[in-house]
Amino acid sequence: MLASGPLGPPEGPSDVPPATGIVLAGGRSSRLGKDKALLSLPDGRPLVAHVVARLAPLVAEVVVVATDGERLGPLPARVVPDVFPDGGALGGIYAGLAAAREEYSLVVACDMPLLRHRLLRHLLAQPRDFDVLLPRLAGGQVEPLHAIYSRACLEPIRRQLAAGRYRIVSFLGDVRVRYVEEAELRRLDPELRSFFNVNTPADLAALPQLLQEVG
Repeated sequence: MLASGPLGPPEGPSDVPPATGIVLAGGRSSRLGKDKALLSLPDGRPLVAHVVARLAPLVAEVVVVATDGERLGPLPARVVPDVFPDGGALGGIYAGLAAAREEYSLVVACDMPLLRHRLLRHLLAQPRDFDVLLPRLAGGQVEPLHAIYSRACLEPIRRQLAAGRYRIVSFLGDVRVRYVEEAELRRLDPELRSFFNVNTPADLAALPQLLQEVG
């Protein structure tokens, strides 16, 4: 079941019901030739630690999913292994949801350093009448690694993974999806910086200035 439409007004921190934060920390990037999770930021922290710190004030716990968690070093989060090591991001979502203590989880990638608290808090505060709350940009592009998932997604995701289907959107027809449209997203994050990924050397070079701009 698919639905979309305007969301309610932004809420304050006290109005946000509990959720788990899930950070997907994959391995080496083919375009960067480096382990993105361990990229060093201007303050000396690895990228994954920065993303964990961005999520921590908004959620009841943070879970990091990694095939080899030891490579990440100490983190203020619970690190869990992939259940489906070859399942890509969909397998990571499954492992995170399986480990989560809360019914709903906010899932992000470890290469998204410009996450905006105002937008994330707004998503977390929405009535939980969905299994997936999914940002959708102009042209229909969705952002499944900046989205909220419920534990009701576990079995539909498991079926897709068992069948060798690893596209994140492959299971959406089996759950209740609510879309957040671009106009609503821009009201809270006008330049959509939250969805910036560090994928290329150019992205990496631009990151210090972008971090300074967003504070």
